[in-house]
Amino acid sequence: MTDGTTRNPARWLPYAGAALALCLAVLALVAMTSSRADGTTPGADSADAGFARDMAVHHQQAVELSFVVRDRTDDEEVRRLAYDIINTQANQRGMLLGRLDVWGLPKTSQKPPMAWMGHATEYEPHDGSLTPGMATDTEMDELRQAEGRDAEVLYLRLMTTHHRGGVDMAQGAAELAEDPVIVRLSEGMVRGQQSEMKLMADMLAKRGMKAAG
Repeated sequence: MTDGTTRNPARWLPYAGAALALCLAVLALVAMTSSRADGTTPGADSADAGFARDMAVHHQQAVELSFVVRDRTDDEEVRRLAYDIINTQANQRGMLLGRLDVWGLPKTSQKPPMAWMGHATEYEPHDGSLTPGMATDTEMDELRQAEGRDAEVLYLRLMTTHHRGGVDMAQGAAELAEDPVIVRLSEGMVRGQQSEMKLMADMLAKRGMKAAG
């Protein structure tokens, strides 16, 4: 007498399909996160690594700015924007640092900021502003001391300038980087931050103001 499972092999098809899907998902994850075996892992001075390091620093300040304004205003629209930026840029920063870990590369460099874009001589870090678009320490202190509408306007202006610098960096990475994860991530940053810049322009207009610069 044969076993019931032997007489009905079709009952195992759903399990086989699930197992195959799981295997494919694991292989895709390995392909995305592992260093490539063909010797093309980005080097420490590559555009991929330079962008990951510089944008991680840039994103960290955006998160900090957003936490500050969240506590300086009760305006729900501004607080909602700040919340979105905190979550989006904190997650993206984690992805960027994760790529550096995968490649076995340091998260800091002795190279000047933006050297990977050929901008080493065009931007001089000053007063805590390490890359284009970043707020200075003085501006950060001003935001910490502002309240209500003043805090909202200052935040929206600082973040618009911040996004301009971020978009420039991300466009550079989309053109120069070779790692497909970095390319896709940078392209997404361009789209997302350009959309937020339009939103912030509308929010400033509602307050009778324009973006700085």
